[in-house]
Amino acid sequence: MNNQFSALRLRKSLIATLFAVTALTACSSGKWGFPYRAPVQQGNWVTAEQVSLLQVGMTAEQVRFALGTPTLTNVFHPNRWDYPYYFKPGYGEPVLRKFVVWFDNNGLLARWEGDEQPNFQPSDYATQQRWDGRQAPQEAEKSLQEAAPALPDTGVQTTPLQ
Repeated sequence: MNNQFSALRLRKSLIATLFAVTALTACSSGKWGFPYRAPVQQGNWVTAEQVSLLQVGMTAEQVRFALGTPTLTNVFHPNRWDYPYYFKPGYGEPVLRKFVVWFDNNGLLARWEGDEQPNFQPSDYATQQRWDGRQAPQEAEKSLQEAAPALPDTGVQTTPLQ
């Protein structure tokens, strides 16, 4: 009777071990990956459209309206506003973009410079996932359209807002 009990206990431990190994190997392979890595977005999202609004001589409030509140301002250099943006997808290479504006002694916009800014919004997550910062955003949008299945024509006509 004692041999039957130990054999039953051994069988249960083998089944539990086999189940645990199967469960762990099932989670570690395939499309989903293990563990889940959330994408991280930090900083200001500045678009090419926002940059096109800038004009030399604008006030600080006008620049703030066009680009948003700067992420970085320096006490020692109050005439410089920095708009960095960092995006780290769950899996893949991070993207870092920088944009800086400078004001003259009168508080008016003197100049600006920075990396090429995208022409899409961060809510367009699929395009953002395909845009690696090295290719033009238009190419990323084009690859997204090619990868997406064509939607059926419903016959509804839309008119863009003016």
